[in-house]
Amino acid sequence: MLVNGKSYHIACAPGEVGRCVLLPGDPGRCEKIAAYLTSPRKVAANREFTTYTGLLDGVKVSVTSTGIGGPSAAIAVEELAELGAKVFMRVGTCGGMQKEVRGGDLVIATAAVRAEGTTGEYAPPGYPAVADFSLVRALADAAEREGIPYHIGVVHSKDSFYGQHDPETMPVGEELKEKWEAWKRLGVLASEMEAAAVFTVAAVRGCRAGAVLHAVWNQSEENYGGEASTDTENAVRVAVAALREEIARG
Repeated sequence: MLVNGKSYHIACAPGEVGRCVLLPGDPGRCEKIAAYLTSPRKVAANREFTTYTGLLDGVKVSVTSTGIGGPSAAIAVEELAELGAKVFMRVGTCGGMQKEVRGGDLVIATAAVRAEGTTGEYAPPGYPAVADFSLVRALADAAEREGIPYHIGVVHSKDSFYGQHDPETMPVGEELKEKWEAWKRLGVLASEMEAAAVFTVAAVRGCRAGAVLHAVWNQSEENYGGEASTDTENAVRVAVAALREEIARG
């Protein structure tokens, strides 16, 4: 939806975004990620959406923040796709659910549990939120080359941060805890808030999407497994390297 020549929410005009887009959640991380590009420039900043565009190996690439949660992530993907973006790479954070996922590790999502409401507006309940295989492979290859600890598998996408972290205070707390244990028994690696929306909306719009997530801590351990690991630099490096591989393939 264009209003006065620009997308209604992300405030970008045609020609201002690239075919490949990196999607952090936090607008404050956009400039840092854009520094990996050649000649980056700030294109727009509106609400939770900040966009930079530059060149990666001579190809136009953008960085757009999605804000927190499925609704705003879906809006970002919708409007970027309308402007011609075809490849989306979520670069975010998560909390480990399996004990082997430690703070500082990367989680490369193959799919996301649709435990949120946004994707129900796009697809029937049985449709899986799945990452593009070639992007998953490119992310894994990049993590291997960089020597960064990583895990590949399913992640959990939710709508309520505090429903996960403080379920005892919620009227539906028992239901939340029961489902949490079910996801853990099914081997779900980590919990986050945007991957299901990014994967599903990309599929609806004929695009491809992947996600690499920095584990802040492990919720399965007492006190979240120690101090929070908040430096997302490794996730950014891996995402950029994966996009380089995507660009090289043409």
